[in-house]
Amino acid sequence: MTNYTKIYNANIITPSGFLKDGTLIIADGKIAEITTKNVAVDNALEIDAKGQYVSPGFIDMHVHGGGGHDFMDNTLEAFLTIAKTHAKYGTTALMPTTLSCEKEDLLTTLDIYEKADAINTDGADFVGIHIEGPYFAMSQKGAQDPRYIRNPNPAEYEEVLAASKNIKRWSAAPELPGTIEFGRFLQKNNVLAAIAHTDAIYEEVIKAYEVGFTHATHFYSCMSGVSRRNAFRYAGVIESAYLLDDMTVEIIVDGVHLPAPLLKLIYKIKGTEHTALITDAMRGAGMPEGKSILGSLKDGLEVIIEDGVAKLPDRTAFAGSVATTDRLVRNMIQLADVPLFDAVKMASSTPAKILKIQERKGELVNGKDADIVIFDEGINIDTTIVKGNVVYNKEKI
Repeated sequence: MTNYTKIYNANIITPSGFLKDGTLIIADGKIAEITTKNVAVDNALEIDAKGQYVSPGFIDMHVHGGGGHDFMDNTLEAFLTIAKTHAKYGTTALMPTTLSCEKEDLLTTLDIYEKADAINTDGADFVGIHIEGPYFAMSQKGAQDPRYIRNPNPAEYEEVLAASKNIKRWSAAPELPGTIEFGRFLQKNNVLAAIAHTDAIYEEVIKAYEVGFTHATHFYSCMSGVSRRNAFRYAGVIESAYLLDDMTVEIIVDGVHLPAPLLKLIYKIKGTEHTALITDAMRGAGMPEGKSILGSLKDGLEVIIEDGVAKLPDRTAFAGSVATTDRLVRNMIQLADVPLFDAVKMASSTPAKILKIQERKGELVNGKDADIVIFDEGINIDTTIVKGNVVYNKEKI
């Protein structure tokens, strides 16, 4: 027997624009019909959108934690709580992200991911693992633990990739010895290679781009810009990403990591097709301000949450954000003067395309997963639906 849900009285955000007074019908977890008619559907769960926006669910392709947990706690509780926490804020799909660590801890994370994915029914959908590190430039480590930062090791990364088919993305610094070979290996295994925590110059970025490093991780953060070496100026990763038209970027739009002028510049140059919004959230997302831990509880770094961001205790650097996806969309509109339609696109269809899951996610189109979020003019989340399942409703907290 088919399970139906009908969402009516909705301002639906479709790929071609807004459909006012629309109706969206879900059948067995997939979008079955989008129409202006309030059609009758027998035995359907009916949701009155009350004139609010019905949007494709937000896809967070870089997130470490939330709700007091980090993926590297390596527990089922952590994975499931993080998925449930972010669903409250409009995230319908997310990519669990690691930090630089020992290989054994990473292998454990991969194992827990597979177990958690099989029972994750009450939160945002998992769409693969993002390994962030440990192949980084020490000079751009940011909040990454320096104890674990190292150069690419073929024996190590080949073992890790052999251990799991769920690795879909890996971030590294392209200037390190062995990174080009590493990029070729990732490309061969259909893993998205991303540039991160790097002091690379343009010439190094070009070489990396040619072997598959087509994405820039948390653009501007822990990343080289124009520099002088022996009096000569060199373009960095930031300028390279602007010059390479097809290179995609992701930005932390918590209102702290990037000021409004930079958000406007990124939008102007890279546009909606090449810019994804991410939270880069750590365990403090959805939690009160105060002391917290970045990374695993076992050996993570102590941080402090204040001013809407996580900081190192000495306040010399940010230590990941505590943003949620509703805040990303809201800030793009309010700080960068971006239209709602474009802000939603950067939080849904663009990350879906970057991750190559656009055939099933990212847009409200017949046949795709019914990943849907309902919100008002202020991007306050009313309802979150994942694969047709209502995982959050503000009236039923």
